[in-house]
Amino acid sequence: MKSTLLAVAIAAAVLSSAAVSAAPPPSKATIAAAVADTHRPASDTEQDAVRRPADLVAFSKVKAGDTVMDVWPGHGYWSRLFSPVVGAKGKVYAYVPAEIADAKSDPVALAKAIGAEPAYGNVQEISDPLAQQPPPDMFNKFDVVWTFENYHDMHDSFMKGASVDGFNQAIFKLVKPGGYYVIVDHAAAKGQGLKNTEDLHRIDPATVKAEVEKAGFVLDGESSVLANAADDHSLKVFDPAVKGKTDRFMLRFKKPAK
Repeated sequence: MKSTLLAVAIAAAVLSSAAVSAAPPPSKATIAAAVADTHRPASDTEQDAVRRPADLVAFSKVKAGDTVMDVWPGHGYWSRLFSPVVGAKGKVYAYVPAEIADAKSDPVALAKAIGAEPAYGNVQEISDPLAQQPPPDMFNKFDVVWTFENYHDMHDSFMKGASVDGFNQAIFKLVKPGGYYVIVDHAAAKGQGLKNTEDLHRIDPATVKAEVEKAGFVLDGESSVLANAADDHSLKVFDPAVKGKTDRFMLRFKKPAK
């Protein structure tokens, strides 16, 4: 994450300091307004029932003035929610790993289109190789790094052998002391580790914890908001019997202040 993030260094230097600000977390009203924003497309709002955006945005601790990275943004569901929360003094970077940039869906173009929408001008797309390490002038620039239901994909064959450890190390460098790295994903059965990332699109939360803590983060919070005890973890997440009802875990990691 070097080339396109050079532009981030310039913007972040203006928008934020080297440590997480003391600004209060967003109120329930602020988050509710972001969810109720009439600029959100129907393709986003139709997913609200299964994604519970108000709860997840609150869990992320994204607040006004923050610099946020939305990893693997897809069509921009979370970028559009974070945009009004961080406000005019904040910035949302929709990060597309270069390894998937040539996908048929053209994820870079999708990310770029979010910022072109009138209501979301503080969203900017960036794309670099997954494990590319940032230059020193990019260290400690992000308040929150977020990824939703895509962490498991980083381990899969279409990522062309990109190092997930390298990615987590890069994120640790990018996040401010006291800042957060938030991962939401589909749970695999306990003890399965990485065995089901490609066939079922699931990952063992214990494996995620071990990988992220290895990079230097500490676990700051977990939530069962998206948990589902009825999911036995045996089906592919796209199977009609479980789609939208998978057992999902929510982990928030923090970069130590010192």
